[in-house]
Amino acid sequence: GRCSYFVERKKRFCKLIPAPGKRFCGEHGQQEEENERKRIPCPLDPKHTVYEDQLQKHLKKCNSREKPKPVYFVQDINAGLKDVSEIPEKQVPISSLSKEQLQNLIIKLKKACNGLELCLKDQILSHQTLQEALNDPKNGESAFKHLKQQASILGNLEKLHLLGPGRCFVEFGAGRGKLSHWVYAALQNAENVQFLLVERATTRFKIDGKHKRKDSVFERLQVDIQHLCLKKVPVLEKKKLPVVGIGKHLCGAATDLALRCLVESYTTCCDGENEDPAPKRSRNDKTEVASNSSGDNEHKKEDCKHVAGIVIALCCHHKCDWTHYVGREFFKSVGLGSVEFHYFQRMSSWATCGMREITAKVSASQESEDQTRDTEEHEQTFSKTESGANTSQGILSVEERKEIGCLCKLLIDYGRIEYLQQRGYKAALQYYTESAVSLENVLLTAVPSPALLPETT
Repeated sequence: GRCSYFVERKKRFCKLIPAPGKRFCGEHGQQEEENERKRIPCPLDPKHTVYEDQLQKHLKKCNSREKPKPVYFVQDINAGLKDVSEIPEKQVPISSLSKEQLQNLIIKLKKACNGLELCLKDQILSHQTLQEALNDPKNGESAFKHLKQQASILGNLEKLHLLGPGRCFVEFGAGRGKLSHWVYAALQNAENVQFLLVERATTRFKIDGKHKRKDSVFERLQVDIQHLCLKKVPVLEKKKLPVVGIGKHLCGAATDLALRCLVESYTTCCDGENEDPAPKRSRNDKTEVASNSSGDNEHKKEDCKHVAGIVIALCCHHKCDWTHYVGREFFKSVGLGSVEFHYFQRMSSWATCGMREITAKVSASQESEDQTRDTEEHEQTFSKTESGANTSQGILSVEERKEIGCLCKLLIDYGRIEYLQQRGYKAALQYYTESAVSLENVLLTAVPSPALLPETT
């Protein structure tokens, strides 16, 4: 009447008594059953396995299953034009370029930057809402740096008259939602304010969870910006609030996707199909601009009345993508294309990667540790091969590489500025915090020109 499982370690059978009609006790019966069952890789995600006889049940609850798309999901609505012919078939790393090729690229870069405002204005502001947190001695150095950046972003929002009632703040790349939290704190007494936090990944320790209540003004949209149609978000369909796009350290191509989401897809009728964006004009097409200005003004006035402003802290230009980049027409107007964009995008990392002269006494492992310690959120470090240091070492000093990286970032950002200006926005770039606080310290701001603002009655 005892369990039939032979315990090899004790050289005897198990002494437990199984249930009536069973040969094994509960523990050993389960082991025998599992030994006989077969585990197979999950067809949805082979990184985990499942019992073959429970496959159908598992597929219904697997976290990797395709979930129903929300109403505001429109495939590739903000992706931009995908002209395969403009994309280089093989992207050659900078380290494989000869010195002559690298010098030619630098000449092209400096020529394209002629006439651009290379010295950005300091717009380092603060806001009284964060004063208590900024003065809290419990905050560590990292928390203090983030608070200073958030305070300056709020200060810039206030200076542009974007902090007020009757608005919907859309935070792109929201993460935990701290920026929206501080905007909410600054507008506690304001009426009719809504927050949409756009983040494609699931996030732990969300700050907006502290504001949960029946009439909560926080809503999370778990969707890639590339597929987000703001016009179809239920709260915007219902309330029709003017939108303010905000973001702190919005990486690379995500900035271009967010700009297109606000300026194009939100101001066009989204019926589930992609529509071609409005044709972009180079800055040399003055005749066309003059001839169409009167006809376009009324159309733009109707389209742009819902976007009250854009305030985005830029970041990670090395993650930009030519297919998503909004300034492609600008690049073409200065004689550049996708090949140059690829190299400038990679060279932009020279501005923030912290490369410096390395003495023979410093080992590779020590160098890696130093770079890791100096790296802040979204500030990337690169190996010398990846960033092209081997090629530039003989002809460029550390300071020259940093200067070239800053020019690359600036040129990419000016393409975004011109994109917004062509669509009737007053756009600008400025430093919103010190480089000691964050090396990614450029803020893009844009507000509709008076001609695009809705008429008040």
